Amino acid sequence: YSRTLQISEPNEFDIMLVMPVTRLQLDECDDTGAYYYLSFKRNPKEKHLLKFVDEDGKLSALKMIQALREIIKQEVKNIKIVEVTVKRKKARSPAITLQIKNPPAEISVDIILTLKVQHSWPPSTQDGLKIEQWLGRKVKGEFRNKPLYLVAKQNKREKVLQGNTWRLSFSHIEKAMMNNHGSSKTCCESDGPKCCRKSCLKLLKYLLEQLKMKYTKELEKFCSYHAKTAFFHSCVMWPNDTDWHWGDLDHCFQKYLSYFLDCLQKSQLPHFFIPQYNLLSLEDKASSDFLSKQINYQLNNRFPIFQE
Repeated sequence: YSRTLQISEPNEFDIMLVMPVTRLQLDECDDTGAYYYLSFKRNPKEKHLLKFVDEDGKLSALKMIQALREIIKQEVKNIKIVEVTVKRKKARSPAITLQIKNPPAEISVDIILTLKVQHSWPPSTQDGLKIEQWLGRKVKGEFRNKPLYLVAKQNKREKVLQGNTWRLSFSHIEKAMMNNHGSSKTCCESDGPKCCRKSCLKLLKYLLEQLKMKYTKELEKFCSYHAKTAFFHSCVMWPNDTDWHWGDLDHCFQKYLSYFLDCLQKSQLPHFFIPQYNLLSLEDKASSDFLSKQINYQLNNRFPIFQE
């Protein structure tokens, strides 16, 4: 399967719209360690953001997204070269989605409102990012000195949906790890040794995507972030470039896949940066078992879904 696979054309894109904010106070809003209420410390520089503060003094993600939607709707009217529309708001989704119609294909772009805060990483991240053996202590230190990103994201566990929760985001760090993924500094560079790490991740993402298309309802709880998280954990478990030899793609993929199956079976996939936050809760055990069964079927039958 690995030799012939042409992964499908990308037609969905994410753009983070980053707003720098100087000083914010972060208060955890539950035990995940991922969701926070934000409020301004006194005399904020960002006076223009005060109108988005709710009656409890919390910065409202909902109010900010609504305002941003309106701005984007106005702006999109000025685009003449292609047909761009703002899609209707999906419940719980923090993104503003643009539909861009133009041959050869239609693409959708998610715009995600992101705050960039000069704030040290909160305590819940203390034991995360265990990359010392894989990328090194120095790299870890550099990552942890980068600013904190928070995305406007509704917390499902909140009984009353007020729209004022924000979730930590590490996509800037994830991107950096993807771009420099080797324990040797030259891995996958033009003159360096080639590994199959990225190909393994692509394969699992594609497998998930195909299964989700087939069993949309049963697998709605899963997304590519599950594959990505399991991938980073795998890179830590097998930290050397020789563990991901380009010639061993089949073997490496199966190793990574069996780790992912193990997570599904235990309903345990810790967030890579926030270890106390489990991305597979026990209440979703039924869908984890379903996915497990589907993946095992694929594995035992030499991945018919890749041939379809």
